[in-house]
Amino acid sequence: MRITVPLPVLGDTTQTGVINEWMVDVGEHVNAGDVLVVVESDKAVVDVPSPVTGTVLEHLAAVEDEIEIGAPIAVIDDGAP
Repeated sequence: MRITVPLPVLGDTTQTGVINEWMVDVGEHVNAGDVLVVVESDKAVVDVPSPVTGTVLEHLAAVEDEIEIGAPIAVIDDGAP
């Protein structure tokens, strides 16, 4: 099943984050809890973990893109029908 991964809440008052670095490339396997992407907010640099185990199908944001909290950032196939 395709899982769309949103940008999680990064802090109490943070509204956006900037993609610093993708740690898992499209086509690569990721385990739940592994760092998927590094995001910078106005107050901190945050490692965003993958919520599921699977194969990264798509990055929906590029490095240096500013993304709103809750907006989709990646699609992962968890292998479930």
